[in-house]
Amino acid sequence: MFTGIIEEKGRVEFLEKNASVNRIAVFCPVIFSGIRTGDSIAVNGVCLTASSFPRPQVFAADVMPETFRRSNLGGLRPGDAVNLERALPADGRFGGHIVAGHIDGTGTVLRVRPEGNALLLSVSASPALLRYLVEKGSVAVDGASLTVVAVDASSFTVSLIPHTRSETTLSGFQPGRKVNLETDILAKYVEKLAQPSAGGVTRDLLQRSGFC
Repeated sequence: MFTGIIEEKGRVEFLEKNASVNRIAVFCPVIFSGIRTGDSIAVNGVCLTASSFPRPQVFAADVMPETFRRSNLGGLRPGDAVNLERALPADGRFGGHIVAGHIDGTGTVLRVRPEGNALLLSVSASPALLRYLVEKGSVAVDGASLTVVAVDASSFTVSLIPHTRSETTLSGFQPGRKVNLETDILAKYVEKLAQPSAGGVTRDLLQRSGFC
């Protein structure tokens, strides 16, 4: 599990994408000393497993075809900056929101405009994703935990404070940029529990779950 609090802006060393090998390698001098084989690392919000260390301060991870279909990783090139976060330790501080590292889909940056000391970023997304976004709720954009400022039928807007802009890749986004999106996992569970096939959210269910 992750929190969406980016630890480092890494750099893509290489990306292999063919019929037999799908692999990415990332240069990460800040967090490298804390990475071991088998560790989970979110790369632009995508949970990957560190499988090898081809060079000092570089980790490599295998990437499933499904991951390329769902995310923007397949479009990366050597030298591209990526947001990195290691999995949350049991005694870690929960600074963002629950982020699984399982990308729901991608969106496209529509507009970027300043507002005082903030930067407003508007992103178009499919109705299937927007249904889980609410004003003042949370969304992960390329792995960064952000608060939704506004949402409508075709897009949503988030506001970037100076710290977020300096510590992540988001400040360099321009209209047309493809971004990874992960919606609030709690909203998806609530929706499924509310479906008739799941028995609905009943008083008995709430009592058994300790909510009343």
